[in-house]
Amino acid sequence: MEYILIFISAIFVNNIVLSQFLGICPFLGVSKKVDTSLGMSAAVAFVLTLATIVTWLVQHYVLDVFGLAYLQTIAFILVIAALVQMVEIILKKVSPALYQALGIFLPLITTNCAVLGVAILVIQKDFSLLQSVVYAFSTALGFGLALTVFAGMREQMELSSIPKGMRGMAIVMLSAGLLSLAFMGFSGVDGGLRLLFGLD
Repeated sequence: MEYILIFISAIFVNNIVLSQFLGICPFLGVSKKVDTSLGMSAAVAFVLTLATIVTWLVQHYVLDVFGLAYLQTIAFILVIAALVQMVEIILKKVSPALYQALGIFLPLITTNCAVLGVAILVIQKDFSLLQSVVYAFSTALGFGLALTVFAGMREQMELSSIPKGMRGMAIVMLSAGLLSLAFMGFSGVDGGLRLLFGLD
């Protein structure tokens, strides 16, 4: 039941983009088309889950063991950058079609602060490895959901008559704020489920 609560909470209640405001750059930059947002979501899900596993292992079996916890941020950034490069090289060799489909999205993930944020959050929350994997994958799904819904909104806005003063980034920011408010409606759901199943 704990894993279901982590899953629901990461996707809806504590959405990485709309509640914690991590990963805003790709959220605003890659959300013009639903197709590109789906590609970015898939790439982020893969890298986020893999990076969380590796950084959790680095934290518990290297940094904590040798008393180097103060190097956490630098170590995690290096690990994430190396992982993205490794994934890019492997995909280029193994599956050129998938590599072409993801295109520019893979290098962009290196600068996505949501990946580093989740890697640090699982350490702060003192999650086990399995809980960390569930949290990372759920967070990636939440990121993908927010990105895809927002891309759909932006595609719809292209067909709408928007006042001249609101065109461009103004309507985009306003729409992002409204979407964030919509996701606030889920706040308290995880607490209610905990009470319902007697986990508190």
